[in-house]
Amino acid sequence: MDHSEQFGVLIVDDEPNIRSGLAKGLAAEAEVIDTAADAEEALAKFNNRKHPLVIVDVRLNCSMTGLELLKRILDIRPQTAVIVITAHGTVETAVEAMRAGAFDFILKPVDLNLVRQQVRKARQHYELQRENQTLKHRLASSGEMSNIIAGGAAMEDIFRQVRQVAATEATVMIHGESGTGKELIARALHDLSNRSQGPFIAVNLGALPESLLESELFGHEKGSFSGATRQKPGCFEQAAGGTLFLDEVTEMSAKSQIDLLRVLETGEYARIGGEERLLSDARIISATNRSTQSLIDEGTFREDLNYRLNIIPIELPPLRSRREDIPLLVEHFLDYFCTRHKRAPKRTSTEAMKVLIAAAWPGNVRQLRNVVERLVITCEESIIQESMLPNELKKVARINTKMPSSLADAVDECEKATIQAALDACNLHRENTAKTLGISVRTLHYKMGRYGLH
Repeated sequence: MDHSEQFGVLIVDDEPNIRSGLAKGLAAEAEVIDTAADAEEALAKFNNRKHPLVIVDVRLNCSMTGLELLKRILDIRPQTAVIVITAHGTVETAVEAMRAGAFDFILKPVDLNLVRQQVRKARQHYELQRENQTLKHRLASSGEMSNIIAGGAAMEDIFRQVRQVAATEATVMIHGESGTGKELIARALHDLSNRSQGPFIAVNLGALPESLLESELFGHEKGSFSGATRQKPGCFEQAAGGTLFLDEVTEMSAKSQIDLLRVLETGEYARIGGEERLLSDARIISATNRSTQSLIDEGTFREDLNYRLNIIPIELPPLRSRREDIPLLVEHFLDYFCTRHKRAPKRTSTEAMKVLIAAAWPGNVRQLRNVVERLVITCEESIIQESMLPNELKKVARINTKMPSSLADAVDECEKATIQAALDACNLHRENTAKTLGISVRTLHYKMGRYGLH
């Protein structure tokens, strides 16, 4: 095994019997076990090997206490797991140790089975960190789509599709629930295309009233309407030579759909109030969180416009379908928000990570990002424990980790939990909940009645 891949434990205690007993009892749990009788020896050995796990007694027969050593170790390598042991356990000492970043707190006389259990948890956390770091390096070294944090098979398939179509001029429609990263994929398509040196212009069509949409897309001439005090180029004009990203394209009115279709068919448009015919030189990428076929069946989205926009469909999976990416995303957001908010580095406990992996995430990556930012701001401790997570996450995670009696039960339980989580996230606002889930309000009412949700 490569030296850098070895899991090493450093045991720091001024009692020789404790050191030797722990070293012998933990021999099967680690490739390397070192011991130290005081803080100075411990720091020298730690600086040499950077052990992933340190077990330290609070009271050391030297000028530095175990808690002071804990802080020095975490200053050197913040991701180190440190287990604090003491014969003089008090609530205050335990709280101080955990606030300082201890992985766990164990009382003497030491229960060797308990220590082994905590060492296994620390090793699991270490291996998860190492795997995440490997994925980060792989993504960064690829030079492609490095702004998208992912490592599992589901997103690798998306990356393959992006590489296939990026260099073409074909229109692409990105399908996916809210918060799955549709704009990131659109930007990746732009960055890998022959238009990468041109502008990337994004417009959220769902956020614009119809009265402003035509001006936003096509621009207007000075004096063309009240308040038009100067000529304004529209998004099509601004995106010339580059990419125009139309988000929430299915939210357009019937008239706006006709206007967009005309540009796609003829390649021409005019500013409001203008006579000059302008040529469109923008590649069109669109996105929606709704089923275009359902909207076509309902008569609210034009089938011919769908044909024009949806030449290359890309289906983004929800976060619950790519749970293997959650640890990597959590670590990335922790690093980002700790830096942004000037907080000391933080990590999650093994139990907290299990909850995060099992949660429903109706808001997908955007919701996960917001939860991690909240935890960075509100948690004073360096290790985020399960108890610190939002109650709605823990509730759904418990449901998702139960063993269903059949496949049908599993589907029902997952759907019920997802709908409840979406209702909670939207403060029980049913229209917003339906939109988040990508279903109609009528369907939402039916499913709420079926599952007894209120």
